[in-house]
Amino acid sequence: MNGAHDLGGMHGFGAVDPDPDGPLFHADWERRVLAINLALGAIGAWNLDQKRYAVENVPAGQYFAASYYQRWLYALDTLLVEKGLLTAAELASGKAAPGSEKHRPALLAADVKPALSRGASARMDDDIPVRFKVGDTVRARNIHPRGHTRLPRYARGKTGRIMRHHGVFLFPDIHAMESRREAQNCYAVSFAARELWGDDAGPGDAVIIDLWDPYLEPVA
Repeated sequence: MNGAHDLGGMHGFGAVDPDPDGPLFHADWERRVLAINLALGAIGAWNLDQKRYAVENVPAGQYFAASYYQRWLYALDTLLVEKGLLTAAELASGKAAPGSEKHRPALLAADVKPALSRGASARMDDDIPVRFKVGDTVRARNIHPRGHTRLPRYARGKTGRIMRHHGVFLFPDIHAMESRREAQNCYAVSFAARELWGDDAGPGDAVIIDLWDPYLEPVA
């Protein structure tokens, strides 16, 4: 979707000032937000692409005024209600309604590390035709979906070259919107910096983006 999260190529947001020695968390509530997200992901309350889409749907003014974990919290509020794990009234009051159902089994502290170690691979075994080969020239489609997409806005309509075929992977656009695991080929596509940013970009620079079949069209 076209949202506040898609910042590639935009100016005016100030310099990035990383602090490699800074704390992992700046407040205790940030730890809790991370823990709740991990626990609900581990029990399958929602998938990663649905979580990303929920963050993308945070209104622009709220998004830009928020810290990293505040955006996670806003998405968490949305998903908890959408998935029926909380009611809006429970969320507003901070208290469970009398007799509300609890998830069983709970994710216990001892189960966290094994759950994180298992992970979830997006690679799929489906045998589907490969549309492009290494060296092919392709164009990223100029699409503007209202739903989730991993095709960045700055690459849409731009021409690049297939550098590698990664294999068959879960298509995130469908996974976010329908929870369905659709298999699609995924490629590493190289775009010349000047194709993306114009003549002010370095002549030898390039950006490589992993893109799925539905994002791409051939260039004759």
